[in-house]
Order: sequence, then C-alpha cells, then structure tokens
Amino acid sequence: MKVIVTVNLSNDGKVHLAEGRKIADLNPKELFLCSAAECAALTLHGILKKEQIKPKSIELELSGILDTDTVMARSVYTSFNICYRIECNTISEQAKIGRAVRLTTDKYCGLFQMLRRIAPLSHEIEIVSVETVEA
Repeated sequence: MKVIVTVNLSNDGKVHLAEGRKIADLNPKELFLCSAAECAALTLHGILKKEQIKPKSIELELSGILDTDTVMARSVYTSFNICYRIECNTISEQAKIGRAVRLTTDKYCGLFQMLRRIAPLSHEIEIVSVETVEA
C-alpha cells in the first residue's frame, strides 16, 4: 500500500500540510512521513536562506510503500520516495535550487538518514522557472 503526505513550505519557513489536511487527520504511518517531510522542508529552507534564494513555491511529497494492503500496526515501510516540486523566479536559480535539494536529501536531513536505515529512499526534483525569455 502506498502512503503519501504532501507539505508546502512558505518563504518564512512555515511548513503546512497540503490540501487542507491537519495533523489530527493523519494516522501514525502518515505522521511518520509528515515528520520526515517537515524535516526536509526546514533543512531545504535553511540552505536556500543561506544562499539568499526565495522560490515562488515549494511542495514536498513524501511517499512510502507498506508491506501490507491496508494500514496496520504491524505494517512496515519497504521503500520511500521524496518528490520536490519547486517554482523559482529565474532560470539561473534552478541549478542552485537543485544543489540545495541534493544537499538536503543526501547529506543534511537527519530524518532522511534514519529513513535510509529502514528502506531505500529515492528522490525526484521538479523545478520550474516562471521567468519569461524574450526573443
């Protein structure tokens, strides 16, 4: 069974569950993913702030595959995937944001290090620039 949690990160460093969900709505397996997604979002925010980059929007979707068809107390994650969806202001920001995402995923997010001890963690990066290119 696939479990998905999506969070949005604002430029002021606040992390919110997407789609109007609340923490109280999450089951323990989703809460586990939510904690890791929030850790990644805050880590990414710190790196981007240091680099003085303010993307227009940031969304992180963390999913995990459970070894059962329904959520149960004994369900265990067998894999994880994090998808970063970022809308930036300029094309030149894309490379810097990509580097920040890789540092977050591979090196600095402590909960991602813990997830890797449970099951493999893969990642996807979707960065879109809103800058218009004049002909």
